Amino acid sequence: MMAWARPQGLRRFLVALLGTVALQANAGAAPPTVTDAQKIATEAYIYAYPMVLMEVTRRVSTNVDGADPKGGIRAPMNQFAHMAAFPDDKFDTVVRPNADTLYSSLWFDVRREPVIITVPDSGGRYYLLPVLDMWTDVFTSPGTRTTGNGPQQFAIVGPRWHGKLPAGMAVYVSPTAVGWMIGRTQTNGVSDYASVHKFQAGLKATPLSAWGKPGYVPPKGRMNPQQDMGAPVEQVAKMDAASYFAMFAELLKDNPPHANDYPMLDRIAHIGLVPGQAFDLNRLAPDLQAALRDAPASARRQIAQALPRAGSVSNGWRTIGNPIGTYGTDYLQRAMIAFAGLGANTVEDATYPLAMTDADGKPFDSAATYVIHFDKERLPPARAFWSLTMYNDRQFFAANPIHRFAIGDRDPLKYNADGSLDLVIQRDPPKSAESNWLPTPAAGNFSMNLRLYLPRPEALDGTWKPPVVRRVAD
Repeated sequence: MMAWARPQGLRRFLVALLGTVALQANAGAAPPTVTDAQKIATEAYIYAYPMVLMEVTRRVSTNVDGADPKGGIRAPMNQFAHMAAFPDDKFDTVVRPNADTLYSSLWFDVRREPVIITVPDSGGRYYLLPVLDMWTDVFTSPGTRTTGNGPQQFAIVGPRWHGKLPAGMAVYVSPTAVGWMIGRTQTNGVSDYASVHKFQAGLKATPLSAWGKPGYVPPKGRMNPQQDMGAPVEQVAKMDAASYFAMFAELLKDNPPHANDYPMLDRIAHIGLVPGQAFDLNRLAPDLQAALRDAPASARRQIAQALPRAGSVSNGWRTIGNPIGTYGTDYLQRAMIAFAGLGANTVEDATYPLAMTDADGKPFDSAATYVIHFDKERLPPARAFWSLTMYNDRQFFAANPIHRFAIGDRDPLKYNADGSLDLVIQRDPPKSAESNWLPTPAAGNFSMNLRLYLPRPEALDGTWKPPVVRRVAD
C-alpha cells in the first residue's frame, strides 16, 4: 500500500472558502436592480443546468434494485450497467444516443471512499471510458486513445478523500463527489454483441474497502416508486425555479464549484445562491423572487438558441469544436452541450458534425428525399470508424420498418464504381441500394449527426468538411 499524498489540507481549506468568500465579497454590496437580478438569475440557471440535468439523469439511471431486467443502462450507484443491445426508438434516458457502440454506465459516489475500476484486455477493440464530474467536464478518459487496449486498474477518488491505495495503482481525482462514467465499446452490428458482452463483463467496480477480498457482492439498490422515469431533459424543462435552484444548492454541498468559478459565485450570491447553503426562494425579497421565477424560460430559450449558432458551419453541417467535454467558464456552451448531448466526449475521442438543414438552409422534412455524396478521397477521416445517425424532433431515435437508426463504414455499403459513396435519406425504402438507406421519421423534422471516432487531424483542424445534404425529391 502507498500513501495518497497531495495537499489535502489546502484543498479542503479552499473548498470551504468558496461559500464564505462569496458571502463576504457581497456583504456590503447594494441589492441588485431588477434588471441586474434578472440577468444574474438567467446566468445562474445556465450555470446550474448541467449539474441539475446530471442529477435528474442519475436518479432515473440508478432507480433500480439490481441489474436492469431489460438489459438497459440502469444500475445502483457504484455498479456498472451494460447496454446489451443498441438503443431503440423507445430509449429516452439520454438525448442523441448512438448506435455504434454499446454503452457501459457507472454512476459513482466517492464521498466515503474511492472506487476501483478493473478493465480487461479489449483484444484490440476500440473503447473509451470517459469520466464526467457533475458539471459535465470530462476529467479523464481511459481507453484506446489514452491508456491503450491492455488490462488495467485505476481508482476514482473524491475531492476531499485522503488515505492509502494499492501500490502502483493509477489514480484519477474527481472534482466532484458524484460523477458518471459513460463507456462506449465499438460494436460492429448485432452479430458482434456476444464479443462486446464478454468485454463488458470484465468491467468491474469495487469499493476500496472490498478490494482484494474474494466474494464481494455489490449491494442491492433501492427503487423509488415516486421517481419520474421520463426523459430527464424533459423533466428539467418542467421544473419551476424554486425546485430547480433548491436542487442546485443542495448538490453544491458535495459537488464543489471549479476553481475558476469565483466570478460566477460572486454574481449568484447577489440572488441568494451560495455554495454550502440551502436555498429557499420564498425567503427572498419579492423582486428577487420574480427574477428567479422568470429565469427558466429566458435561460432555456438561450440554451436552445445556442445550438444552431454553435461552432462553425460548412456545407450545412455545424461542427462544434472546443470547448466540448471540458468547458472552462463557457457556461452557455456547457449547458447547450448538456441539453443536446449529455455525456459528450472531448473532440480527440470523437467529433459530431450536426446537420439540421439542407443545402438551401431549409429544415429537414421527413417527407422529402435527400442524398449525401462522399467523393472517394473525402470519406469521413476516422482512425477508428464513422457513422451517420438519424434523430427525430425530440432528439431521439425514430421508429422505422428496418430498425435502422445509423449507417456507417462497418455496414455493407454499396460504393460507386469510382469509389465514391451515396447515402440515401428518406422515409420509404429506395428502389435500389437499400444497404445505403437511412430512414427518416414517419413525420416531422429531423436532424443528423456524423460521428467520427478517433478523428484524424484533418477532421479537427477543418481541412476536411462533410459534404452537402442535397434535397432531390419531395
